[in-house]
Amino acid sequence: MKAFGLESVMRGGVYKVVLLLLVSIGVEASEIEIKSPEHIAGVTKVGAEGVIELIERIENIVLVDSRIPGDRQKGYIESSVSLPDTKTNCKTLSKIIPKKSRAALFYCNGIKCGRSAIAIEIAKKCGYKELYWFRGGFEVWIKKGFPFIKQ
Repeated sequence: MKAFGLESVMRGGVYKVVLLLLVSIGVEASEIEIKSPEHIAGVTKVGAEGVIELIERIENIVLVDSRIPGDRQKGYIESSVSLPDTKTNCKTLSKIIPKKSRAALFYCNGIKCGRSAIAIEIAKKCGYKELYWFRGGFEVWIKKGFPFIKQ
C-alpha cells in the first residue's frame, strides 16, 4: 500500500493529480492510503458514540460518506449520503447541504483514510460552518458493533 501525508497532497489541489498519476501507472485506487491528520482547524472531531449523540441531538444533520463507491458497497452508516472526496466541490455539496449553516458530519474508512479530511477541507472553503469529523470512520463504527447498511 502506498502512503502519503495529507498535507503534502492537499497543497494546490495536488491530491487529484497525484491520484491520477498513481492510477495511470497501475496502482489501484483502493491501494492508495492517505493518512488523515490528528485535527482539522475549525472542525469538531467526534468518536463513534459522538456520531450517535449528534444524530440524536441535531435535527437534520447531514452525514457525508466520503469514500469511493467500492468501499460504500461494503457497508455504510444509515442515513449517510455518498459523496466521494474526488467528487466533492461547492456545487456537489450544495445539492446535499443547501444551507451553509446546516450541520454536517464527514467520515470515511478511518485514520488510514484521508478522504473525509480532504472533503471537509473543501466544505470549509465553500463556507460551511457547523462541521463535524468522525476520524475513526467506518472501521471504528464496525469494531464498536454499531449497525450499518450493506448494499
